[in-house]
Amino acid sequence: MTDVVKRFPGVVALGGVDLTVEQGEVHCLLGQNGAGKSTLIKVLAGVHRADEGTVEWRGEAVGLPDPQAAMDLGIATMYQELDLVDGLTVAENIFLGHEPSRAGFSQRATARRAAAGLLAELGHPEITPTTEVGALSAAAQQIVSMARALSRDARLIIMDEPSAVLDAGEVEQFFAVIREITARDVAVIYISHRLEEIREIGDRVTVLKDGKTVSTAMDAKTTSTQDLIRLMTGRSIEYVFPRRSPVAGAEPMLRIENLSQKGEFADISFQVRPGEVVGLAGLVGSGRTEIVEAIFGATRATSGTVTVDGRTVRPGSVPAAVAAGIGLCPEERKSQALVLQASLAANISLASLAKFSRAGLLDRHGETRAAEALLDSLDVRPRGAHRESRTLSGGNQQKVVLARWLLRGCKVLLLDEPTRGVDVGARSEIYGLIRELTDQGVAVVVVSSEIPEVLGLSDRVLVIADRTIRHEGPADELDEHAVLDIILKGDAA
Repeated sequence: MTDVVKRFPGVVALGGVDLTVEQGEVHCLLGQNGAGKSTLIKVLAGVHRADEGTVEWRGEAVGLPDPQAAMDLGIATMYQELDLVDGLTVAENIFLGHEPSRAGFSQRATARRAAAGLLAELGHPEITPTTEVGALSAAAQQIVSMARALSRDARLIIMDEPSAVLDAGEVEQFFAVIREITARDVAVIYISHRLEEIREIGDRVTVLKDGKTVSTAMDAKTTSTQDLIRLMTGRSIEYVFPRRSPVAGAEPMLRIENLSQKGEFADISFQVRPGEVVGLAGLVGSGRTEIVEAIFGATRATSGTVTVDGRTVRPGSVPAAVAAGIGLCPEERKSQALVLQASLAANISLASLAKFSRAGLLDRHGETRAAEALLDSLDVRPRGAHRESRTLSGGNQQKVVLARWLLRGCKVLLLDEPTRGVDVGARSEIYGLIRELTDQGVAVVVVSSEIPEVLGLSDRVLVIADRTIRHEGPADELDEHAVLDIILKGDAA
């Protein structure tokens, strides 16, 4: 790709980008949220048409008017939000859109055999072609998505944040699969905000900033993390966590007692004081998300109580939780937190509509002023309270969700994977914001698949394994190895 330019109304998303990918390599594409990565891969996938520039495939200039043209060339894309269909089987998903057929009739047995062969090639014969995709783990779904790409004889696979929903063990398995396919001269464009992954799986790196290429074809193994951060942000950022402030011995703001939900978690009890951060560490599927959803009332606990500031919260009721002062930034911000077609102002005010209601009418001017003040203070880009939420990058969308609860003024904030899909610069800002909230007396619960993040942000850590608490203690008395030992062995050390 040479001098690729893509404009949208009022925005130059790509201002002249160069990218060269060799067969059989893992080429890592880095940049802050909003740098142009998603737009670039959508141009390459045929979703957007470039306004200027050229794309060459195997030495010949090509046009990519639509996704089918890209797939016909052998370019496949695995998006951050996997586009698998839960109601269909593994085999049906793998061959969706190009089903084996004869005389107009679908050959399902042929599809199942071919799917089984692809999954065996990828080292995962345990994934059954007849299994419904929705019943699979996140890691298995990633493998199915890769098998679908290979079913079209892909020579280049674009992977957008493929490890975001995987735990450490699943990431290692996924990397083994990537190495297997690149050994067959299939190229991979790998996008990730986890910089430690780049050195492990990448061969070369290209960095985008503000829609332009700032560095290309760097060696992934030898380029330092600080150099990558400086290229991405234009400045040096110490990738460290804010200094903790001692938490005074106040009465708990949030008290969880014997909370259980059949089949999800059992006998969960802990407390969070004003100004304290309590982290939940555990593997994907350990019950962490289900715990915070039950606290927020999104699901109803089978037994147990949630108390905020001395008052018991009615179980299974989101309005009751919000009224009590609980806010939640959920794991999946696009599907669970944001109304993507609505404006930023409308999304920010969702939990605080009473503040802007006059005689049953909404004060749109007041809503916009309040939203603009928060958007400015959080440095949300591009600017504009009337901009649709879907137009923002992942990191800026996360800031909008946080702005909602800042406007509400909650007493307890539940953060489920607060930095998933967020670049290093925005991470630093979100970490600082969490510490500012605790300085104001907000009690914070953090869930993260990244154990260093849990340990770095938290004052105390609960280690969750087998859907219950296996260990509780000060964060500074644990390290990553100790947490993993507790998770994997069940040792309460």
